Amino acid sequence: MNQSLTARDLFEQQHERLGLRWLAGQQGQSRVLESVETNARRPSLAGYLNIIYPNKVQILGTEELAWLDGLDSRLRWETIERVMQYRPLALVISKGQSCPEDLREAAEESQTPLWISPRRGHELLNHLQYHLARALAPRVTLHGVFMEVYSIGVLITGESGSGKSELALELISRGHRLVADDAPEFTQIAPDVLDGACPDLLQDLLELRGLGVLNIRQMFGDTAVKRNKYLRLIVHLSRPGAEPQPHEDGMVRLTGDLGLRRVLDLDVPMITLPVMPGRNLAVLTEAATRTHILRAKGIDPAAAFLARHSHFLEQGEEPATP
Repeated sequence: MNQSLTARDLFEQQHERLGLRWLAGQQGQSRVLESVETNARRPSLAGYLNIIYPNKVQILGTEELAWLDGLDSRLRWETIERVMQYRPLALVISKGQSCPEDLREAAEESQTPLWISPRRGHELLNHLQYHLARALAPRVTLHGVFMEVYSIGVLITGESGSGKSELALELISRGHRLVADDAPEFTQIAPDVLDGACPDLLQDLLELRGLGVLNIRQMFGDTAVKRNKYLRLIVHLSRPGAEPQPHEDGMVRLTGDLGLRRVLDLDVPMITLPVMPGRNLAVLTEAATRTHILRAKGIDPAAAFLARHSHFLEQGEEPATP
């Protein structure tokens, strides 16, 4: 899903933290920046004034204003006009410097948002780059329950009625934490990082059939919920007969039913647990999480067993060798 952000949204989100004030171009507050644009251009989302590869948010520091002052009147006006023609989301003057009148007039005529901040240029740059990267990052909503189990993010998925919420409640009672129920949102904030969070509407809530909606924070305390977590593992609950079951070979008995699920641009490890009467899914989920942590450290019990098995076979064949 492509995200978008208007100049008004950015100003309202950051004006208190960055001390932003609106100088000109308020008619352009509906100007939109979309995430798809970030892949189509070479420059970054925010940067110092650049008229060759213009950034979407142009920061004018002391050096940039001094450079403009060094241009003759004709070249100066052509440069300012060229900047406005690129339709940046906003121009930001740093350190509370005095705004040149011709820049203010050009921003007003072109309806380009022009802001001023008491912060230094590098502070504006670092903060705006971080904020815009997160706000415009690819985002997707998945069906399931997102939990923190043994300090890693685990998404519990499965068909309706497979017992996802009951499993989540059991894990919470065992000391693990709820992030989001039913519709967790995942944002790809880095090439290899998916950050999962809960929509505001569903914050702290868990729905169980027969009990209705439960407020986990009120029932178990503040330590039972977490605001966000990186997705590292998917545990899929499969009911026999509800989903097509692949033929199980001998290796699955050793390694477990492992696979990958594509989420945005990442392949997330997934393990499938059959749901059958008498199985303690909470213990199995904890074991699956511990095993995933070991594999991430390079420790694979199945591979170690196969190596041990091969070693014993070799030992058994040695006496027969002439």
